[in-house]
Amino acid sequence: MELFNQLKALADKVDQLKEQIGTEESTKHAFTLPFINILGYDAFNPLEVVPEFTADLGMKKGEKVDYAIFQNETPILIIECKHWKQDLNVHNSQLFRYFHVTKTRFALLTNGIVYRFYTDLDEPNKMDEKPFLEFDITTLKESTVKEIEKFHKSNFDISKIVDNASNLKYTREIKTLIDQELQSPSPDFVRLFANKAYNGRLTSTVLEDFKEIVSKAFVQTISEKVSDRLNAALNKEEEKQKTEEEIDLEPKTKIETTEEEMEAYQIVVAILRRKLQKERIVHRDTQSYFGILLDDNNRKPICRLHLNGGNKYISIFDDSKKEIKEQIDTIDDIYKFEKQLLQTVDNYDVSLKVM
Repeated sequence: MELFNQLKALADKVDQLKEQIGTEESTKHAFTLPFINILGYDAFNPLEVVPEFTADLGMKKGEKVDYAIFQNETPILIIECKHWKQDLNVHNSQLFRYFHVTKTRFALLTNGIVYRFYTDLDEPNKMDEKPFLEFDITTLKESTVKEIEKFHKSNFDISKIVDNASNLKYTREIKTLIDQELQSPSPDFVRLFANKAYNGRLTSTVLEDFKEIVSKAFVQTISEKVSDRLNAALNKEEEKQKTEEEIDLEPKTKIETTEEEMEAYQIVVAILRRKLQKERIVHRDTQSYFGILLDDNNRKPICRLHLNGGNKYISIFDDSKKEIKEQIDTIDDIYKFEKQLLQTVDNYDVSLKVM
């Protein structure tokens, strides 16, 4: 999560500053060096990050790659940077040459927004033509962050990354092919399904008709699967809410609200009054606990008090509404959780009216 937040912060910085970045050098300092730091490497330590690393090419001396990251005095990643507006496709050959004359197994080509990681899966010490990992930092996905994490200084393991690189590379290739087929099915793709669905002779006219049929069928199938997943999630949430409501609506004859519970409720009200009107802080007693809700809404629990057993407890809720149970000696200990109670209210993103 920490790495994701750091990358998200850098992505926000990219969006805010890119129009003001006019040179390749500025791109390096504003976007690439912060990325190197996020990976755990000290950009100001010349034993760890070497700028303008020499990569002599035979008789051609003085060739330099923008950065080389070292581990145990050996380069583990070379990085070539371009201005953020430049198309990286025209710069592969330059990095290809550098890769060939260094001992590294990994190379990174970036313009500070798009990042392409390469290795030598196809032929030893010869950089592959296609990257095994590519991402746009402004549209990061959680699965991609997990792959970036493997390059962090604390996790870096050459053999593990290389072993995983093959799967990443071919998965990426297949996903690209699937997307292409969905956009415009190829004759072979159409024939594959037409052969199984159509009993007659596959003439050119039939195949042309099936091109549209296959395309629509795939789009509908994907749409239906997404819809099924959403409905399943909604049904699960509704079932959870129904269970909570059944608990809260237990017969009142079995529930007795104690004086201590009401005193505890007044303490919570006193804490929250700086953010809320008193009318919005509602208590509901159940057989299991004494609950305090925002706006009398089961989906907005502020805390739950367990005061009638041998030990006393308060249940508070984190950012994901996960319940955390804490033991207290007396109801006065509720004041120790002032910060968490106020944060819980903020997490519901309501418009708070200060009294």
